[in-house]
Amino acid sequence: STDSACKNRPLDLVFIIDSSRSVRPEEFEKVKIFLSEMIDTLDVGERTTRVAVLNYASTVKVEFLLRTYFDRASMKEAVSRIEPLSAGTMTGLAIQTAMDEVFTEEMGTRPATFNIPKVVIVVTDGRPQDQVQDVAARARAVGIEIYAVGVDRADMQSLRIMASEPLDEHVFYVETYGVIEKLTSKFRETFCAVNVCALGTHDCEQVCVSNGGSYLCDCYEGYTLNPDKRTCSAVDMCAPGRHECEQICVSNNGSYVCECHEGYTLNPDKKTCSAMDMCAPGRHECAQVCLGNDGSYTCDCFQGYTLNPDKKTCSAVDMCAPGRHDCEQVCVRDDLFYTCDCYQGYTLNPDKKTCSRAVTSSLITSEESCKCEAIAALQDSVTSRLEALSTK
Repeated sequence: STDSACKNRPLDLVFIIDSSRSVRPEEFEKVKIFLSEMIDTLDVGERTTRVAVLNYASTVKVEFLLRTYFDRASMKEAVSRIEPLSAGTMTGLAIQTAMDEVFTEEMGTRPATFNIPKVVIVVTDGRPQDQVQDVAARARAVGIEIYAVGVDRADMQSLRIMASEPLDEHVFYVETYGVIEKLTSKFRETFCAVNVCALGTHDCEQVCVSNGGSYLCDCYEGYTLNPDKRTCSAVDMCAPGRHECEQICVSNNGSYVCECHEGYTLNPDKKTCSAMDMCAPGRHECAQVCLGNDGSYTCDCFQGYTLNPDKKTCSAVDMCAPGRHDCEQVCVRDDLFYTCDCYQGYTLNPDKKTCSRAVTSSLITSEESCKCEAIAALQDSVTSRLEALSTK
């Protein structure tokens, strides 16, 4: 029934069916029923899923191409007319023919830019009589997804070497052609249920999660699903307990980045911070001395200088200002230093700070000595005459 058709994502789908001598006529009819039921489950159309059928034994016959039919009725009519080829099982040749003669744009395959999956379903009951392993590997390498369906006497190892990974999703086996229709529901689940989110018909704002034949909405990391179960809101990743930043957390569109306070730098772990050497050359504005202080700094000056009000530059202090020196009498400024001196009549003591009164020399010349003696003799003479006159 066409009611069972699913809105699967578009496919370029090629059935490769074994009609070798081991497949009895009534069994081959069962294969054709399986193909018709598969077509009923697919969303067939020029812009949706295109179907081609290859019939093989020792030779390969392209029953119809991907560009031949775009409606189920025409496809099923063409399937009903397929006749078995009878001899041999050249599975590798059939896959190679699909690559060469079916999976081309001229024959109806859509361009790679359309991103339409290329899918092959091989149905066989025997062992390939050619090198199917190498051919299948080349097909998979060019992006063709291969499902292998084995019936009755089919060689399981051969099915596994031609199928795509994961094998448990691409290799199927049924005991007889009489129950091959059971696989219809399996392929319906494969092509329909798991692809609901690929159709683009869901209304999830961010993430669509397939759930059987339905879907659920989810959100990217850093977002939370709103009560409408469709849209998402960014969570505050910088809320307490939500981030791992040591100092500063900065929200960033549903995520966050860490930063550090001034004077600190972010460590390679992008979370913790280390204090920078603020006194390293070029990092501070101090004119003379920089004093580091846990990620910050203060300025200071050399001895003999004082810090200016800008807290950066320095000015030389007056070392001879009152209270700044220890000279007893005179302070003589000498750039950033000073020396002591004394007033006239005093001499500087050995401590280079205090002063003592200078001593007058007692040494006189011989000429001065003679003058003194003459003066003294005159004084004695005068004194004697005065005494003589007083006695008369």
